[in-house]
Amino acid sequence: MARRPSGILPVKAQGLVIREAHFPGRAPIDAYGDGGFRFADMSHRGSLLVLPSGIHGWDPSRPGDLTMQAFAPVFEQSREIEILLIGTGNELVRIDEGLRQKFREHGIMADSMATGAAVRTLNVLLAENRAVAAALIAVE
Repeated sequence: MARRPSGILPVKAQGLVIREAHFPGRAPIDAYGDGGFRFADMSHRGSLLVLPSGIHGWDPSRPGDLTMQAFAPVFEQSREIEILLIGTGNELVRIDEGLRQKFREHGIMADSMATGAAVRTLNVLLAENRAVAAALIAVE
């Protein structure tokens, strides 16, 4: 039997490994619709959270899912965020006043709008190198 150099373990076959969706950089959104987004030569099915730490898959799928808990990653990175764009789907839905107050307490100006408008605004602000983040509910 051949010896392996120390520290090298045999490779074992594994099934499909599912990891949390995360792109570790800032990138404009190239397209949206059909339940997802395209950015950085990739596609993602579902909603997105665009933060200073990168682009993350995000659980909310409708405006009723926009809770304090859903925005926890935004609050964690609030020192690097001045503007938060909230894409609420096909229609503009105003976010809860308590949530708006929490954003203000963290020094974040939050603005809700339809997802398409949020994507377009995000791309402009990214091009201007602004301290922007976005919470985008996917649309069909």
